[in-house]
Amino acid sequence: MKQQVLSAITIVSLILMSSLSSAVQVNLPDFTELVEQSAPSVVKISTISEKKVSNNGQTEDLPEMFRYFFGDQLPKDFQYNQPQPSQGLGSGFIISEDGYILTNNHVIDGATTVNVRMTNGDEFKAEIIGSDPGTDVALIKIDAKNLPAVKFGDSDQVKVGEWVLAIGSPFNFEYSVTKGIVSAKGRALGGSDRYVPFLQTDVPINPGNSGGPLFNMKGEVVGINSQIYTRSGGFMGVSFSIPINIALNAAEQLKETGTVQRGWLGVEMAPEFNDNIELARSLGFERADGALIGRVFENSPASNGGIQVNDVLVEFNGKPVRRYTDLPPLVGVVHPGDEVDVKVIRDGKPVKLTIAIGSYDEESIAMGPQKTKVTDNPLNIVVSDVGSRNGVQVDELLDGPAQRAGMRQGDIITMMRNEFVRDKSDFDRIISELPENGAVAVRILRGESIVYLAIPIR
Repeated sequence: MKQQVLSAITIVSLILMSSLSSAVQVNLPDFTELVEQSAPSVVKISTISEKKVSNNGQTEDLPEMFRYFFGDQLPKDFQYNQPQPSQGLGSGFIISEDGYILTNNHVIDGATTVNVRMTNGDEFKAEIIGSDPGTDVALIKIDAKNLPAVKFGDSDQVKVGEWVLAIGSPFNFEYSVTKGIVSAKGRALGGSDRYVPFLQTDVPINPGNSGGPLFNMKGEVVGINSQIYTRSGGFMGVSFSIPINIALNAAEQLKETGTVQRGWLGVEMAPEFNDNIELARSLGFERADGALIGRVFENSPASNGGIQVNDVLVEFNGKPVRRYTDLPPLVGVVHPGDEVDVKVIRDGKPVKLTIAIGSYDEESIAMGPQKTKVTDNPLNIVVSDVGSRNGVQVDELLDGPAQRAGMRQGDIITMMRNEFVRDKSDFDRIISELPENGAVAVRILRGESIVYLAIPIR
């Protein structure tokens, strides 16, 4: 009897283990059908970049040592082993049956020859229709018909944790397939990438994958593989893709005009607001949600539409703004001239505005402060008037709360405790009214950047 019971337990255990094993196998995705259907739409891109030649026939990258002695006129019998044309490698994918292909700007940047190789071995020379460094998107075209175009998904609907798959040519290994999950959305990498809310994945991406498609499990393209985070030069588990909605917006403009126009609001935001709850509370907010406006450019769409310094922008064109990084991509895709609804929090109350978006253009602001020395104050800083400009300049930092909070010599204080600081008299008055405990929010002009500090007062 005992032996029968043991046998029964053993059988039940085996059944349970088999069931668990089957459940695990059922839950794992099968990519084979997706790859078979999608791979023909992926292409390998190889480029050649020739060295530029000046008007007198000499290469522009002639070593400086030779230019120092001879200028551009070399001795008659001089021989210089010129650098060979450089070659590049990347991936792309067909977006229309008549030969339009999407890839990265950095894949074809500077190329004089662009070659496209299909999965069946056919090769074509491609024409560069246009490229946009701001989104790292490029549109090229080959002379072919009835090509297998990809299907597009909605990158706004991508969910963190869902399976995704990449096809490309890493290290020249053609049509390699790698998979992973979406790790995060809306990643801002800074620099020119501020208009791209990248999809972060753990899909292995390496040199040669750039410009290739990122598929969801429906076989739809949701991104363009663009960058990796690495300290070694190879994949380290973090890769970034351009959301396809952003890429298609750029591609449509490139197809029509060869360039990309993006919207411009005309504000500078304070990144520290979203990462410093003490600063947010000192400005009267319980949570650090939204984009704190640190500067409004004169005669900009924001200025003309009524946005003010210290507003916290929480909604743009019907979409929520939870961090400062959310705003630039939302503004960038708006066509210049279009009107959008904007919601800001001002003095604790919601304010709705309508803004006519402008066209983005780089601007610089020159500053020339003039010093008039004044006395010390409870923050242990020495300040001076800035002449014709509003604000006071920090001339000297002594040991105290301002120094410990990160204030620097040369900073120009333009606002304290939600009040504008026009000159020394404003500064002294606000200082005299500060509470004995708590923190005061200070808005600073540092070079051409706006910085917010929360300075504890004890």
